[in-house]
Amino acid sequence: MKNNYIFFLLVYTLSYSCDQPGKSEGANMVTEGSIDRAPVFNADSAYSFIQDQVDFGPRIPNSTAHKHCAAYLNDKLSGYADQVTIQEFDSKSQSGEFYRFKNIVASFNLQANRRILLGAHWDTRMKADKYAADPNVQFDGANDGASGVGVLIEIARLLSQDSISIGVDIILFDAEDQGGLGLEWCLGSKYWSNNKHQSGYSAYYGILLDMVGAKNATFPHEHYSKQFAPSIIDKVWEEGHRAGFGRYFVYGKGGAIEDDHYYVNVNAKIPMINIIDMVPDGTDRNDAFKAYHHRPSDNMDIISRETLNAVGTTVVNLLYRESSLVFQ
Repeated sequence: MKNNYIFFLLVYTLSYSCDQPGKSEGANMVTEGSIDRAPVFNADSAYSFIQDQVDFGPRIPNSTAHKHCAAYLNDKLSGYADQVTIQEFDSKSQSGEFYRFKNIVASFNLQANRRILLGAHWDTRMKADKYAADPNVQFDGANDGASGVGVLIEIARLLSQDSISIGVDIILFDAEDQGGLGLEWCLGSKYWSNNKHQSGYSAYYGILLDMVGAKNATFPHEHYSKQFAPSIIDKVWEEGHRAGFGRYFVYGKGGAIEDDHYYVNVNAKIPMINIIDMVPDGTDRNDAFKAYHHRPSDNMDIISRETLNAVGTTVVNLLYRESSLVFQ
């Protein structure tokens, strides 16, 4: 994803305060609806799904690892979902190289009209271009790519075992992370948002998971999420605090990130937020992202089951809370 961090700081600072009164954990949290039941998110399971992806090697477009991982994701989701749709599309780099990409969409409860869209990207950036010692070296992408996918596969497993009254669609976007390397950013979401897997498809809202597995992760309010879907970001963060994960779901503001949710909002007109590990505004850093971003240190050593549990439990609880509500 591309960091448009600097340009929005002044505007966003005027519109949003880091310290919001009434946003405390526990009994003071305003709730909407109740959870009749919610399955328990298994962080060990999510971790294993991340390891499976990393074991293929970097999932760089056109690589053998990319091909094998696509087959794995299709197989896993087909075992859980009511329907899996593969979207294939092409792109040519600035140097003329031809690339073949795949978006993978898993759908649950097909007859439900009210739907929630969950997303993550599954490709790995071609090279660790932030690594000064060797910017051409490849890296695992355990957090940037595999972590969001691992959480979503575990959610798919839970949905297959515990029915839900709303519809859920999980989309794994390809080609999100190749921008600045001869290709554009977010090619998968650009394609899907203009060529949806189902004619006339829409969703109540969407949640994107990007870099959601690292130790000591912090998820501030990403700028475009707050711009396009403020009520959804408030809903998700409240759910995180309600479950006791306030140290992850911080109430600070974050930079503007050109990520897959941006094109789902702009092109598909579906309000989608981004849960993304980044440095909250006000930190004395020029980079919105953590030290392992686009570097070889993005490997399984930084993946935390505690972080996976915080994100996965928050999303699962929210899905089943929405399922218990009577939509107007």
